[in-house]
Amino acid sequence: MLRLVAVGLVIAALNLRPAISGLGPLLEEIRDALHMNGAVAGLLTSVPPLCFALFGGLAPRLARRRGPAAVVLAGMVAVTLGLALRPFAGGTATFLAATALALAGIAVSNVLMPVVVKHWFPDRVGSMTGLYSMALSMGTSAAAAVTVPLTDALGGSWRAGLGAWAVLGVLAVIPWLLITRDRSARGPEPQAEEEAVPEEAAEGEARREAEERTRRGAERAPTTEAPAAGRRPEDGSRAGTGVPAPKAPALRIVKSPTAWWLGVFFGLQASAAYITMGWLPQIFRDAGVSASAAGVMLAVTMGMGIPLSFVLPKVAARMRHQGPLVLALGVCGLIAYAGLWLAPASGAWLWAVVLGVSNCAFPLALTMIGMRSRSSAGVVKLSAFAQSTGYLLSIPGPLLVGSLHDLSGDWRMPLVLMAALMVAQMASGLLAGRDRVIEDGR
Repeated sequence: MLRLVAVGLVIAALNLRPAISGLGPLLEEIRDALHMNGAVAGLLTSVPPLCFALFGGLAPRLARRRGPAAVVLAGMVAVTLGLALRPFAGGTATFLAATALALAGIAVSNVLMPVVVKHWFPDRVGSMTGLYSMALSMGTSAAAAVTVPLTDALGGSWRAGLGAWAVLGVLAVIPWLLITRDRSARGPEPQAEEEAVPEEAAEGEARREAEERTRRGAERAPTTEAPAAGRRPEDGSRAGTGVPAPKAPALRIVKSPTAWWLGVFFGLQASAAYITMGWLPQIFRDAGVSASAAGVMLAVTMGMGIPLSFVLPKVAARMRHQGPLVLALGVCGLIAYAGLWLAPASGAWLWAVVLGVSNCAFPLALTMIGMRSRSSAGVVKLSAFAQSTGYLLSIPGPLLVGSLHDLSGDWRMPLVLMAALMVAQMASGLLAGRDRVIEDGR
């Protein structure tokens, strides 16, 4: 069973990005066929974070009721159906609806990948997490590189090129269908139940830790006399009873400036990533690069995350302030944008690589979230807050890029906007990377 789950995990991870990264290289053909303007095309590139914010939060509760394997199976079915239905879309609305269906499946499956690893591989969490993270990056890069050649091989129709990825979805459905036949995989998942109510779990653990700190402080404090009868001791317990101190107030995540700066940083890096996936191939194509080469360049950009995702978190964890890494990644982004302005075609491969380095702010953001709280419950709460806030903030970026391109007729104004967002990302990352924890109210 474990081997089957491992295979299912890898194939599911391969399906978590092709619906997104496969669009960019064919966006021009899709726009022409469906009569999309720049704003609508920008909406298409903004749908992924919107779906992640809306549907990702449902995954833990569904897993609590049905079990994680059943929800992942449903997610893979949704991905397959969405990819299979997109080629038959006769207009923009139906194309967006089919895309949203696929992205909803991606959202719930993406959230549950760590739960699957924790449930079936509790003693190999690190290695299995690395395995599915690598598979996710491979799927992203492969879809960007292969979609155009695949389209040419299937007769040149973008509909066939996009629809072909549904075959990979079918391959993912098969192992999860077999896994759900096992009784242990069908029942509710205790860990998912804890994840389903992160607010309550975080508050409970925060209260317990506060009580423990109060008790230890009372034990260490010197006492010169017993408390007077009927008077409550300074530690808050009832005299002579050993009853713990009153419960400390729950962690108020929304009052932490660090939490907000992390949410802004996460949102800006997500916006940069979805702008890159949606619009970078078109920038190259408008500069004279072929569709096939533009897709490969996007694959190179996204593929940079495969090695750097393992290196950056280790380096960041050794630093008290992650600001230097934030600045280094941001400078790479600004260099890439300047190159796309000045020499988009002649330096295309270099800009693709440098922009790929800049896009590795995602694993850095996740590492920073883990370092900004003292407790695991605090990390759960902070992660939920930062990611939900961030994905919502990331929605307007791709929309504005498409609108500015339609308004100006070239990529100069969009590149100015992208550079401004990168500067804001660097500023928020500097503030989020300070050596602070949310439990201190900072």
